Amino acid sequence: MLTNAPRGTKDILPDQVENWRWIESKIRDICKRFGYAEIRTPTFEHTELFQRGIGEGTDVVDKEMYTFNDRGERSITLRPENTASAVSAYLQNKLYADGGLVKLFYIGSMFRYDRPQAGRLREFHQFGVEALGEKNPALDAEIILLAWDFLKSLGLEDLNLKINTVGCPNCRPVYRQKLREYFSDYHDELCNDCKKRIEKNPLRILDCKVDGDKDFMQDAPNIFTCLCDDCKEHFDELQKYLQAAKVDFEIDNRLVRGLDYYTKTAFEIQYTPLGAQSAVAGGGRYDGLVEEIGGPATPGIGFAAGIERILIALEKQNLLKPAKQIFDAFIVAVGKDAELAAFELLAKLRRKNICATMDFAKRSIKAQMKQAAKSGAKFALIIGDDEVKNSTVTVKNLETSEQETISADKILTMLIN
Repeated sequence: MLTNAPRGTKDILPDQVENWRWIESKIRDICKRFGYAEIRTPTFEHTELFQRGIGEGTDVVDKEMYTFNDRGERSITLRPENTASAVSAYLQNKLYADGGLVKLFYIGSMFRYDRPQAGRLREFHQFGVEALGEKNPALDAEIILLAWDFLKSLGLEDLNLKINTVGCPNCRPVYRQKLREYFSDYHDELCNDCKKRIEKNPLRILDCKVDGDKDFMQDAPNIFTCLCDDCKEHFDELQKYLQAAKVDFEIDNRLVRGLDYYTKTAFEIQYTPLGAQSAVAGGGRYDGLVEEIGGPATPGIGFAAGIERILIALEKQNLLKPAKQIFDAFIVAVGKDAELAAFELLAKLRRKNICATMDFAKRSIKAQMKQAAKSGAKFALIIGDDEVKNSTVTVKNLETSEQETISADKILTMLIN
């Protein structure tokens, strides 16, 4: 049926939008406090941006991107994530021109061709932040703290912060080689994807969902045996800053995240009751990404949080409230002249920021009063022939059932007060 949404997409209905708006208001509030400014990037970009930024050989680039040729035969991709897009905007618009730190946040749709499941749709929504221009581990801690405080501000409990370091271009090649040598001995036991990853990207084997629980994974080489002094110092300093901010964390040396551009810090915040899909936010440092995309060497760090998964977590804790449109007034009109007078009053009320509505189906006064009660309005404003003739309105308080007739020009004063 043409009325069915494409697989992996979902309508967000009016009774759900209020919860989305509430989360978005929390996002804007915390980003304002941390000094991050909103950016809105294009929904689609040149495919090469993601190939170079995310990395060929990753699942995202090889399997999950929505890529097509436009009418000019240019390869275009719907954004599968927003960090590469934010970095592209940073370069294209010379946001670095004034020097110093640039702090950005975004809210928007992302697209990945994946098997749809709870909290993971093909069109999904992310909130994320990016900070460009500073390599101090204190900034890593600030990014993590922003993500942590945001989730806590929603009322979520049972959150678990995991951190790791994935090294840098100086020490990671040593670790990759160790992984290649180790996993080559278990080649026949690896899934088909991981067999390819041995040469292409052995770090990705560490968080494979298929091979992750196999016995040989427990003895895989630990990156901490390969770290250079700079990466060790950076990770040690990060831990000190998190401890200073009183944020509990766990070191997970198998946490590598799914994108190639990460360097040094990688982190994930999990909501444990979600089980296999427990990650609600994650990110890390990407000091080589700006250069990879074509800009000057510029350090950066960021994270993204999945809004659908956050909503599932909030629902599990009964933190979502059913949305209901509450009106200040419902206008009941009886008769043709009354309908015109009611519409005139309705326009006046709305222009004074009063939430009001009326019946458009020309139903009986009894049916309209029933609708007024269902609308949640505090007052029913009744206009009939007598009210039109006398320039009055009969006001019924729907909470107390008290009723009085007042001059039409006093309605605004009564409702505003």
